[in-house]
Amino acid sequence: MSNIKLLDCTLRDGGYINDWNFGYHTIKSIIRKLVDSQVDYVEVGFLRDCEYDRDKSLFNNCRQMEPILPEKRGNTMFTAMALHNKYNVDKLEPYDGRTIEAVRVTFHDYDIDEGLAFIRKVKAKGYKVFCNPINIMGYSDEQILELLKKVNEIQPYAFSVVDTFGSMMRADLQRIYSLIEHNLDPAIHIGLHLHENLALSYSLAQDFISMKASGRSSVIDGSMLGMGRVPGNLCLELIMDYMNKTQGGVYDVNPVLDGIDDHIERLKQIEPWGYSTAYALSAKFNLHRNYAEFLLGKGRLRAKQINQILASIEEHKKSAFDEAYAEKLYQRFQNHEVDDANLLSSLRQELQGCKILILAPGYSLVEREKEIKQFIAEKKPVVFCTNFASEQYEADYIFCANAARYEALEHKKPHRGVLVTSNLLDVCDEKMVLNYSNLYFDEKGSCDNSVIMLLKLLMKLGLHEVYVAGFDGYRTEGDNYVTSYLVNQHTDGQEVNRRNRRYVADIRKQMELVFLTDSVYDERE
Repeated sequence: MSNIKLLDCTLRDGGYINDWNFGYHTIKSIIRKLVDSQVDYVEVGFLRDCEYDRDKSLFNNCRQMEPILPEKRGNTMFTAMALHNKYNVDKLEPYDGRTIEAVRVTFHDYDIDEGLAFIRKVKAKGYKVFCNPINIMGYSDEQILELLKKVNEIQPYAFSVVDTFGSMMRADLQRIYSLIEHNLDPAIHIGLHLHENLALSYSLAQDFISMKASGRSSVIDGSMLGMGRVPGNLCLELIMDYMNKTQGGVYDVNPVLDGIDDHIERLKQIEPWGYSTAYALSAKFNLHRNYAEFLLGKGRLRAKQINQILASIEEHKKSAFDEAYAEKLYQRFQNHEVDDANLLSSLRQELQGCKILILAPGYSLVEREKEIKQFIAEKKPVVFCTNFASEQYEADYIFCANAARYEALEHKKPHRGVLVTSNLLDVCDEKMVLNYSNLYFDEKGSCDNSVIMLLKLLMKLGLHEVYVAGFDGYRTEGDNYVTSYLVNQHTDGQEVNRRNRRYVADIRKQMELVFLTDSVYDERE
């Protein structure tokens, strides 16, 4: 049998998908299936300062793990992970052979000494210890060598190559492995933890196996179906099969496949992991993944725009996510200052005394078409469509603040024209351009919802009454949009609902809003 071992981290790394709430019986079932597969190590979750819940794979101590571990373990070793600054090691009992045998300890490049001190304490309690430095791709060769000297002094069980941001390519792995192989004590295992940002984890695992020195023991991480924070991890079932075919492995893949069918597939409905363009871009620049998540959460950017923003992140900001910094970059990217005074004056004169109807792209435009058209025929309002061109209704204006939505307009120009915000200057040739920042920001913060921005514009123009249709809010069931191309997969619908409710409530203090269709935002105090 090869001296390459496999470790499953489904219950730990996969827990980022479901807040570690697998359920007590599911946790036990997953562990049982992994033991049946003869995987070498199972990471049962996090050691963390937390309120213990038996349905979650988060633990304050080893005693809490006892009920989930099987009596018959075969050759499988159990582990847990601890972030040195999120767990009080004094709560960890001395090793007694009844629960986990190893603890995997993580730390950043800016708190190495604290992490290594934590490792010493865990080792002193009798456990095998994995040393897992976060984002080894962020270390220079000199920093890696300096770290290895300190690690050799401690003599942990394993030292892991952790590609936190998924930015590693074959040449990087060769360089880093060579440094470690020639400078790490031969008795220490080398671990490998890969992420799927560049869709290279399975390929890199094979490269690692082919370049590994024959005398060096090693541990490769994987998870069932690659479960983990988007874009996910190396698939355990794939690397098991590869080990069986090429390394004399004796893993039984069938229990893992059963576990995927029974437990993991359904969890993809929460947040489907797998290759994602935005996370590939974050890997391209070796950035903390939260920068990509932050920009995706805006729900308004195309991939090429995310690429442009990520490219501007300064070197010293890459490894630790800074939300205020990310917001500043986003604002700077979105805002192109223009002089819109003449346009505002013209709109103010044109719209004074008019009834205004805003059509948002909610599905209620379809459900209530008859009533809306009757209102238009009777009241003859000036009609604004927000971020879309309606097939059902004739609009006077389209108001657009979103690059992807603008490109989808396909030059369907209403007779009075298209109003765009200045963040679209690079993708449009419209004449009526409004300052993005004046509609995006106010004293209460920022909001890039097109309806909210248009309402802010209308308030600036001195209008006191506006009718709204199709501003439904996000619904968990049924259709949300009048057409499928408007669907945004990256939007956290419930958070958007909460934010927009607050804005609508504030706007109603200054303007009369009349909803012609049902809306989650139509609330009165």
